[in-house]
Amino acid sequence: MQAFRIASRVTAAGAVAGTAVLALSAPAFAHVTVQPEGAAAKGGYAVVDFKVPNERDKASTTKVEVSLPADHPIASVMAQPVPGWNVQVTKAKLAKPLTVHHEKIDEAVTKVTWTAADGQGIQPGYFQKFPLSLGALPDNTDQLVFKAVQTYSDKEVVRWIEVPQAGQDEPENPAPVLELSAATDDHHGTASAKDASDPTGNPAAATGSGSRTDTTARVLGVAGIVVGVAGVAYGVLAGRRRTA
Repeated sequence: MQAFRIASRVTAAGAVAGTAVLALSAPAFAHVTVQPEGAAAKGGYAVVDFKVPNERDKASTTKVEVSLPADHPIASVMAQPVPGWNVQVTKAKLAKPLTVHHEKIDEAVTKVTWTAADGQGIQPGYFQKFPLSLGALPDNTDQLVFKAVQTYSDKEVVRWIEVPQAGQDEPENPAPVLELSAATDDHHGTASAKDASDPTGNPAAATGSGSRTDTTARVLGVAGIVVGVAGVAYGVLAGRRRTA
């Protein structure tokens, strides 16, 4: 009887362990996300990728719509061409114009739409990245929320528009959220002309190190020539003495 109880306990433990393994091996729920290529600093420019997975087994994704945040309009939005997809950029008048580089902008991009040109789109088991160049990013918020709509070949529409809330579980269809990093001095995300001359990014090294290096090289070169001439002269004198 005791042996039977031990065997039962072992069997039950094995069943629990098996369930845990199955739970861990189950695929995570995928959704539309946005990630920057590098940094997305406040007040700067960035290239971001919208990653769209296909979650259906018998339908492909043929259309993707991304709405830009109306509460933080972005003056410059450019789409990178994606093979097999047509892109459409929609603009609208702003209720409050933006000032960018001392110029007033009265309209901004409100939505970007990608449509499969060949009808194939994103096949089951695959995902596609859709890059956008954005700027200037706002400096008065820590994140940007982009609402997305995904359309499948069987006419099913999935709306990724639910805004995640801090301290709460992730919603079923969360909207893509772009986290913004702290502002930097270089808002364009590229090295300045002074820093570009020095791969270490040290302005002091870029302005003074090059001239000091050239001077040292010239002094060493002159010293080498003097030593060489002295050696030749010494050899000539030594030869004459032997001859005498």
